[in-house]
Amino acid sequence: MLSKALLRLGTSAARHPWRVIAAWLLAAMLAVLAAVAFGGRTADSMTAPGLDSQRAAELIERAGTGQEGITAQVVVTPLDDGATFFDDDGARTALTRLRAEVRRLPHVLGTSDPARALDAGGDTAVRGGLVSADGRIAVVRVQYPDQSRLSAEDLDALVALGDRLRAELPLRIEMGGNLFYVFSDPDGGASELIGLLAAAAILFLAFGSLVAAALPIGMAVFGLTVGVATMTVLAGVTEVPTFAPVLGSMVGLGVGIDYALFVLARHREYLACGLDPQGAAGRAVATAGRPVVFAGGTVVVSILGLAVANVPFMTVGGLAVSIVVLTTVLASVTLLPAFLGAAGPRLGRAGRIVRALRAGRWGRLGRRRDTAAGAVPAVGWRRWLGHVGRHPVPYAVGAVALLMTATLPVLGLRVGLPDDGSLPQSRTERRAYELVAEGFGPGTNGPLVIAADSSGDPGVVDRLVAGVAADPGIASVAPARIDRATGVATLVVFPTTSPQDKATADTIARLRAEVLPAAIGHGPARAHVGGAAASLSDVGRRTSERLPAFVAAVLAMSFLLLMLVFRSVVVPLKAVLLNLLSIGAAYGIMVAVFQWGWGGALIGLEATVPIVSFIPMFLFAILFGLSMDYEVFLLSRVREEYLRTGDNGRAIVEGVSRTARIITSAALIMVAVFLSFAVAEDPSTKMFGLGLATAIFIDATVVRMVLVPATMTLLGRTNWWLPKWLDRTLPRGPVGTDDTDAESTGDAPRPRLVDR
Repeated sequence: MLSKALLRLGTSAARHPWRVIAAWLLAAMLAVLAAVAFGGRTADSMTAPGLDSQRAAELIERAGTGQEGITAQVVVTPLDDGATFFDDDGARTALTRLRAEVRRLPHVLGTSDPARALDAGGDTAVRGGLVSADGRIAVVRVQYPDQSRLSAEDLDALVALGDRLRAELPLRIEMGGNLFYVFSDPDGGASELIGLLAAAAILFLAFGSLVAAALPIGMAVFGLTVGVATMTVLAGVTEVPTFAPVLGSMVGLGVGIDYALFVLARHREYLACGLDPQGAAGRAVATAGRPVVFAGGTVVVSILGLAVANVPFMTVGGLAVSIVVLTTVLASVTLLPAFLGAAGPRLGRAGRIVRALRAGRWGRLGRRRDTAAGAVPAVGWRRWLGHVGRHPVPYAVGAVALLMTATLPVLGLRVGLPDDGSLPQSRTERRAYELVAEGFGPGTNGPLVIAADSSGDPGVVDRLVAGVAADPGIASVAPARIDRATGVATLVVFPTTSPQDKATADTIARLRAEVLPAAIGHGPARAHVGGAAASLSDVGRRTSERLPAFVAAVLAMSFLLLMLVFRSVVVPLKAVLLNLLSIGAAYGIMVAVFQWGWGGALIGLEATVPIVSFIPMFLFAILFGLSMDYEVFLLSRVREEYLRTGDNGRAIVEGVSRTARIITSAALIMVAVFLSFAVAEDPSTKMFGLGLATAIFIDATVVRMVLVPATMTLLGRTNWWLPKWLDRTLPRGPVGTDDTDAESTGDAPRPRLVDR
């Protein structure tokens, strides 16, 4: 039985705390040393097998035209507002020097020459799109080799050169391009600190003890250190996306403190009942640790299920985040009981500040009881649950209507990837983006690359150029480059709209469905649309197509696991539906904030952006696992009371009220941690932070404290209905919460099973 194994594990850790703490210190040191010695830097590669953009990339790589690698661009303009490169010899000389120094950087294969384009005269098309029509803006395009031969040091070298030349040349110098997207470090360090400070304050108010507040944070930091260091080692073996460390830190801090809070609350209850610290820690791990293991396992399985999308960077990112969650679960059932054993009986007492507060206004309101250190349900929660139980229909209908209303914006969901124009004005990528858009048009920031195998049909290239140039979504087409050895031709195409604009995705789809087939005809040639904008569009389409299958798989898995845990058909069905409501509402709020701009300024969003294509799938995986955390923790208490008394109404009031304060505190901590990431610079990090925070807030308030008691009251004894044939068929496995679990931990007398 899982409970017996956790009881032995928790008791042993509490009896030998310094051995366990030393083992974790050693593990953390080894993980950090391994990360330093063998770790790699994160990098992004928005590709996936079988996509049209991937086929284009393969053709370009086969041709070896130099367009298969990573690019960057250095955008410059004279510091004198009235000067242009046509009439300012000093600016032109500075431009020539800048290009020469960029060309000397390590791994640079070549650069464009805007100074030579200036000498060519003519319009912008003649100048190759390197100098704007008014002569004020010039672009030095930098070609690097394939991503596998580069590292973040190449980006650092380019940025350092720009910083030095800004002080030496009479030019405004800004930088952007794929090199920044692939190797930029994610922001998140300040967010983690803010989240930890907020969590510490909430824990202190919840437990009234600095020691009790410090233990969950210490455990979460240990788990996060080992998990993120292991993720760094993984990055040395395979390509880990840049969002993985940020998302891992976000989820690791949230679930780590959350899980520790559940175990610590049970530990304090057992201390208040007279158990010694070692016995209390063991029983706390056996009871509260069971839903922790279950919820953590559900998060891991859900995230690993992202592999169904068949998008490599999502699969590896999910694996990296799963490592952090697994490490956190392991710390919750080993390191935390060691901390509890080392702390001794002090955790059962509140600090002087909180005792004084309880003796004053808080105590008169009856919001907390001094006895049993919070084991006795708060009077306020009992009153609220009794009120909901007397009026279940209006509360259930009102809560469902509220969540459905919040879900409505999902109908306008548009996936994509925010481009550099959505970054803060303080970032050089944003300023470079605006200069390019000003001088050459918004589509220049996201060129498409059409790759065609023209072997056997030499006239296909001219037909492709003519057909693509005539499309209304295309602003210009650069001269085709043909590799005679392979017969592969590449065309760089500039759309009329920005990379994140929906019209750009429509243009890509039209090129593939109409323009390219018409140009190729029935000949042997074949053509594909590639480039960063096309790759992102393809990945977004694939994740959207695979999302329904992924959601169905996660729902089915959750239903089966909850049925095993609670020996009921109705409870897991209700849980699945309510979780869908809370996640749908979170999606709707994300659309309203990021696509419609409602309240975007509150989180530092400077422009509306589409929802990042892979975030809805990631959020669903993480949120469904986290919601199982609250579901199991709350319903385990309700079921314990129901098995003991057979009274459904009493079981709801007692079970929910005994867990309400802990769930509320845990939710506040998670919301604080996630919201601290919502103010980061990167829009993707903002989406993760706001989406997770919104869903957890809704789940812990509207769902757990209104919908769950209201619907369970309406269903009555039907909550625990399970057909006899199914009861005989289902295994009584290690995740069950039946009478043997309670008995094995000494948590309750052998209960009387009711209505089975």
